[in-house]
Amino acid sequence: MSANSFDARSTLKVGDESYEIFRLDKVEGAARLPYSLKVLLENLLRTEDGANITADHIRALGDWDSQAQPSQEIQFTPARVIMQDFTGVPCVVDLATMREAVKELGGDPAKINPLAPAELVIDHSVIADKFGTHDAFAQNVELEYGRNKERYQFLRWGQTAFDEFKVVPPGTGIVHQVNIEHLARTVMVRNGQAYPDTLVGTDSHTTMVNGLGVLGWGVGGIEAEAAMLGQPVSMLIPRVVGFKLTGELKPGTTATDLVLTITEMLRKHGVVGKFVEFYGEGVAATSLANRATIGNMSPEFGSTAAIFPIDGETLNYLRLTGRSDQQVALVEAYAKEQGLWLDPAAEPDFSEKLELDLSTVVPSIAGPKRPQDRIVLAEAAQQFAQDVRNYVDTADEAGMESFPASDAPATANGVPTNPVTVTAPDGSTYQIDHGAVTVAAITSCTNTSNPYVMVAAALVAKKAVEKGLTRKPWVKTTLAPGSKVVTDYFDKAGLTPYLDKVGFNLVGYGCTTCIGNSGPLPEEVSKAVNDHDLAVTSVLSGNRNFEGRINPDVKMNYLASPPLVVAYALAGSMKVDITREALGTDTEGNPVYLKDIWPSEAEVNDVVANAIGEDMFNKSYSDVFAGDAQWQALPIPTGNTFEWDAESTYVRKPPYFEGMTMETTPVTDIAGARVLAKLGDSVTTDHISPAGAIKADTPAGQYLTEHGVERRDFNSYGSRRGNHEVMIRGTFANIRLRNQIAPGTEGGFTRDFTKDGAPVSFIYDASQNYQAAGIPLVVLAGKEYGSGSSRDWAAKGTALLGVKAVIAESYERIHRSNLIGMGVLPLQFPEGASAQSLGLTGEETFAFSGVTELNDGSTPRTVKVTTDSGVEFDAVVRIDTPGEADYYRNGGIMQYVLRSLIRK
Repeated sequence: MSANSFDARSTLKVGDESYEIFRLDKVEGAARLPYSLKVLLENLLRTEDGANITADHIRALGDWDSQAQPSQEIQFTPARVIMQDFTGVPCVVDLATMREAVKELGGDPAKINPLAPAELVIDHSVIADKFGTHDAFAQNVELEYGRNKERYQFLRWGQTAFDEFKVVPPGTGIVHQVNIEHLARTVMVRNGQAYPDTLVGTDSHTTMVNGLGVLGWGVGGIEAEAAMLGQPVSMLIPRVVGFKLTGELKPGTTATDLVLTITEMLRKHGVVGKFVEFYGEGVAATSLANRATIGNMSPEFGSTAAIFPIDGETLNYLRLTGRSDQQVALVEAYAKEQGLWLDPAAEPDFSEKLELDLSTVVPSIAGPKRPQDRIVLAEAAQQFAQDVRNYVDTADEAGMESFPASDAPATANGVPTNPVTVTAPDGSTYQIDHGAVTVAAITSCTNTSNPYVMVAAALVAKKAVEKGLTRKPWVKTTLAPGSKVVTDYFDKAGLTPYLDKVGFNLVGYGCTTCIGNSGPLPEEVSKAVNDHDLAVTSVLSGNRNFEGRINPDVKMNYLASPPLVVAYALAGSMKVDITREALGTDTEGNPVYLKDIWPSEAEVNDVVANAIGEDMFNKSYSDVFAGDAQWQALPIPTGNTFEWDAESTYVRKPPYFEGMTMETTPVTDIAGARVLAKLGDSVTTDHISPAGAIKADTPAGQYLTEHGVERRDFNSYGSRRGNHEVMIRGTFANIRLRNQIAPGTEGGFTRDFTKDGAPVSFIYDASQNYQAAGIPLVVLAGKEYGSGSSRDWAAKGTALLGVKAVIAESYERIHRSNLIGMGVLPLQFPEGASAQSLGLTGEETFAFSGVTELNDGSTPRTVKVTTDSGVEFDAVVRIDTPGEADYYRNGGIMQYVLRSLIRK
């Protein structure tokens, strides 16, 4: 029960129903707040308990100074938690382990139970092994169940063992699309109360739901577990960036072009740790699908959230997707009553402002390795010609010298070239070269949730088929929609046969290529690429294109709208300027250009209007948690504690609580630490966390082989996130990681200073030797350390490798928080300083003093760092809130929660 210090408790009547609400107008200053902060204010009013959440906290939010730097901590209690299976399996593993730990410490295991609704969507496990055939989907599902039976049995057990925990089975859709189409409430109803739907999710693209007016963002799995167990999220009241939209998109531009433009703008502006909120006349002209696409890309521009207020467009989408009349009426009444309804003419109080005229957006792609590197489509071929040199005629990107002129690669028109003849299985031959598009994938929640760009892609396919075009034979083409509704409207519009004819057959309902589940390239293509070191490319309609993420054979990756993905599959190479050059020839030998097959806005809108209806959503989601016969037939254990299988290579009991007592161990300074990795700028969680395929000659591959797993059954790291032994061995093992203390290597290598001569070694093997010798470890890094997906294993793996501290120039929000959650100390170099400017080589021994101040209940602003080489500096302690300090003192967030629950 709320302490209700502001007398905000009231009643809202909608139709025949009455709901308890907490009125925002009872707090002075509430009216001028941005939408997102109004949602946080309601959260505090409703959860005020006089201890963690007080009247002073509520007053501080009402008195928010838009120009001040964040300093006021508040406790945000999300209404629900959403997970996908890669990050969700470890969450459930940890909950199951916590139940046993509670029992061992004399508590009640039943206390470990979600206190807020938790929903998990299995969408990350399908791999696009099979493609380009009518039965690709069926074959991939069969392979998925074969690989993941143990994990799926475990999740089925969790669905029965935990209250408030629901699982959307495989083959249904992508978590974020299922969220906006079905799971999101916009206004939550629980125990007679109505309040804004809010959430945290174990995937950074949780922000997609911001397009529906729902405040939420991605957190690490460990933070999500705490939220499920009733722990509020500790945060500082953020700065809010107002992003004004004016005008309308011009014909020929898409939502993808818009989000790539916004991503570029906001990355340049700097919005890490801030909320972004869209306002202005242009919002009303932005479809819900486009709003969701923008919200989805929030992690790419670095903000915590990227939200749109509620308006008539929100209500139209809720109706379309099958929400009840009462729910839609409640959303409208609540939003208008609480001042959460969009006023296009309003200018709320924002910390900073940007503006974009939608009519200035032009067709764009992004690449070859970061989503913020936007390229105007008309300049793409020219930009590729420049960028490919970084992958062909330079030894690596760390500044090593180019080849001697005599050994330099051949060029054609100034572009590196190395044409290779490939023989297909049917005996036909073709040539591929640098720039060949080997993967063209319509994939990921970002765009497959958007019917306008999906229909545009299908119409491009239709017009291409009518002209006699098809994909080039070396292109692996895949279609992985975010929900079954997409294939339903393709079927109804008669567009499926055309997609099939150009090779975009359905491969699965899941993330596939965007998360590295692109499956292998055709054997003959893969061999040509690797034998001749070709810099081939992928084009995908996703949100991530980091190095090594999409496919191990592909060096350069480009984000593009679904219709452009189809166009590049037809062109077959990034060297082709698809805005000016022919994509191919028609049946009469005439050149066919992109403009010849690009659909008009009216054509797209006509299909969307006539082929998509509420009945499709009702059909797809009528019994969404039940699953198919395969899911229902899975045998599962019973009981409220899990029966661990000692032979399992998928699900194992982790060591987090071994030796844990009810009393905390005092924090200590760190001495004698060695550097495990010295890294450059923009090292992402993809570089740190295990992801993608498991290679046989790596520590993880060796572990699986030793446990009797055949190479063909290795599966991906993501699918084995419930086995800490595999995941530790894959941490810092990305094939594109460049550890500067092991120059000349690429991948999971370091130097092992426990051995004479400090030989190059696998990071995992060196870590084991360091831990056996009692030597703590440290990681040195550059700017934007830990950007990318909210991968909890980037922090878990770091901690289990024995890393006690990370020193970086700057951090992305989620990873910094996750490091604290695993008991790793995040430190920052002094302003303007770096490992390079301080002369650090990574060969030093480090000591950290001043950490023990945390034992006094305070957090030091800096700690003294000294090395045996004579370098000294004061590192900034990036424990940003008192709540984070509590987690660190307890050895991590899970230990803190466990002790808290037992003491209740």
